[in-house]
Parts: sequence; structure tokens; C-alpha cells
Amino acid sequence: MSELLNKPKTEMSEKELQDLEDYEFEHGPMRLLTQAVQKNSTVLISLRNNHKLIAKVKAFDRHCNMILENVKEYWHETAPNDKKKKVLRERFVVKMFLRGDSVIVVLNHNGSK
Repeated sequence: MSELLNKPKTEMSEKELQDLEDYEFEHGPMRLLTQAVQKNSTVLISLRNNHKLIAKVKAFDRHCNMILENVKEYWHETAPNDKKKKVLRERFVVKMFLRGDSVIVVLNHNGSK
């Protein structure tokens, strides 16, 4: 595998590219999502719009697009009667497709789910 890690992607065959992607999903940063799918565990996802998601990942791709289940979404809004006060809002979504370009960070979540 070390020969693939140092080889430019432009010089790789389709099989080598697939092998490299498989290796990165098992050993690189995407390992967290791979393990979440395999173990059916929950993750905490922080989004660009300052919303937070706690969900189970059913599938994902290299762009961090994700299919999520049992999603709890949390965010803060300003209170309608007091502009200085923030109110925590939440909603539950059974299934969700999340575009990867809105994801900032993904963390393991060890809460009760």
C-alpha cells in the first residue's frame, strides 16, 4: 500500500484508485464514518449554518454526502420578544440526505440513542 500512497493519482489505474480509496476509508479520517456505519453508532455533525445533528450514518461517500437516520437537529434562534435572548430549537427527522459541502466536522457521539 505504501507505493500507492506516494504515487500521483494521475498515474494510477482505476483499480489502484479504488484500492487507495478503500485504504483511506479504513485508515484515514473517513474511518470515523466507516466505523459509524459498521457499528450503527451515532455521530455529532456540526454544519456551516451553526446547526448540530446527532444521527446514525447509513451511507456516505468521499465528499461527506451522507444518508442519516433518526436525526436530532439543534440550533439557536433569537427570541421573538427579546432580541438579546437565544432560544434552543430542535427537531427530529426520520431520514435525511446531507450534502457534504455543509459539513464542518464529524465526531463520535457516545450519548444514549
